[in-house]
Amino acid sequence: MHIGVGHTLPAQNLHVFQARRASFKCRQPSPLNPLTKPNPCSQKPLSSACFSTESTRQHLSNLEKLLQKTNEAEPEQVITKPPINGSIGNKGKGLLEGLNLSRIWPETKAAEEMSPRHLNRLQRLLSKSNMEYSPRNSLGSRWREYHGCNDWSGLLDPLDENLRREVVRYGEFVQAAYHGFHSNPAMSTNQAPLPRHVALPDRSYKLTKSLYATSSIGLPDWVDDVAPDLGWMTQRSSWIGYVAVCDDRREIQRMGRRDIVIALRGTATCMEWAENLRAQLVRVPESDNPTQKVECGFLSLHKTPGAHVPSLAESVVEEVKRLMETYKGESLSITITGHSLGAALSLLVADEISSCAPHVPPIAVFSFGGPRVGNKGFVNRLNEKNVKVLRIVNNQDLITRVPGIFIGEGSNQQQQEDLQKKQRNDGFGKVFNMIDNNNPWAYSHVGTELRVDTKMSPYLKPDADMACCHDLEAYLHLVDGFLSSNCPFRSSAKRSLVKLVNDQRSNMKQLYTHKSLSLNLERDRLRVPIPSCLPSPSR
Repeated sequence: MHIGVGHTLPAQNLHVFQARRASFKCRQPSPLNPLTKPNPCSQKPLSSACFSTESTRQHLSNLEKLLQKTNEAEPEQVITKPPINGSIGNKGKGLLEGLNLSRIWPETKAAEEMSPRHLNRLQRLLSKSNMEYSPRNSLGSRWREYHGCNDWSGLLDPLDENLRREVVRYGEFVQAAYHGFHSNPAMSTNQAPLPRHVALPDRSYKLTKSLYATSSIGLPDWVDDVAPDLGWMTQRSSWIGYVAVCDDRREIQRMGRRDIVIALRGTATCMEWAENLRAQLVRVPESDNPTQKVECGFLSLHKTPGAHVPSLAESVVEEVKRLMETYKGESLSITITGHSLGAALSLLVADEISSCAPHVPPIAVFSFGGPRVGNKGFVNRLNEKNVKVLRIVNNQDLITRVPGIFIGEGSNQQQQEDLQKKQRNDGFGKVFNMIDNNNPWAYSHVGTELRVDTKMSPYLKPDADMACCHDLEAYLHLVDGFLSSNCPFRSSAKRSLVKLVNDQRSNMKQLYTHKSLSLNLERDRLRVPIPSCLPSPSR
């Protein structure tokens, strides 16, 4: 944009401004203007050439270019009011701004960038039509590391950007399982279910098998008479997830192998809730070791066949064997992912397929908000089979602390201290093992933990309710913003907030819910259809 003097000053004052401007230019050229050349006026008497309108225009143009460069370097401008009567508060504020504390403390910068005052950023995060997808970096020869061959050592704190993307991507496969179930939850009791369409979040994968879970318990017949409208909520067999395989050559090359995904949803029916409450430990059927035990209800859903569908264990083993034979000779991996009940069943599925055939591909489990599944004997069983488990846990999620009691479990530091005590006192160790092996409530978690925290999110209330802390979208939101255990929510997180706002509006901070209303998101929610493919996280 060109600034002309004639457009900004009255004609009668133009010669005065030109004289003063030229006089200033002659006496002290601006050191900020890289285009300023030595002015002959500084060595010669003043002449009419120094007062030319063209010279003034050139100087203002150069000044404007310099200001444009400054604006490009600092796109976010903070508008400050001029001090009123030289107040101390305003002077102190200007001094703090001059110190630029955001460079010293990253938390200050993150808080500023996440502030609801930045409406443009908030509108982008809350817009369905402006989704951002993260770049898919090539995993190549490191795919085994990201798949857990070293228990994700050195990748979790701080969280590796490639692993972050893979974790959220597998979480979106579970979201697709939820959507696939709720789109058609009912099952016929008279015939086998028809093939089901599932909108996968990654088009490079294709669905190859639907999976069903069946409860071994049933409600009395009088329940249907008393509450006939419950419908699918009381059915014994339900669609629980699917098996998919990567079928895109370019994606296979990026990942370094062909990936087989098994995605399992969480609890949805009354029968599944009833099985969750059967929390006593029972022996693993295929195990010769009587100390290896798992929860009764989870095992029931895993092993029980339905009237027209096979059991979850039988279906997944059959499909994995078929895919191994189909892609024989290729580099394969098996990734099992689930949320809540699906996270618990993922461990049982991993145990099942790890010994279903010789030379089974590497198996990794990515679980979100999963409860405990078995005791220490079951943990040792999975470790012996080299099943790798990454548990994503929200610090405020109560589901991750049940079932069972804390006899057989503790932090890494506590486990090391217990081990030292056992080594010092063999008698104590024997008593501890006896209690651990015979106590029906001595549960223990499996695998490596990635712990996130609702309180770190700048959008969610720190006292969010239990449902929000266990919600899968809240999990993906927290993982996408996680940097490390001692850092705030990353300011570059770009995952869409639409689903989070729609599902957890009561748990969002009021500033953001008010801003979302001011951006007409309520109208957009009713008018814009939800996309079939969820947005991927951004690095």
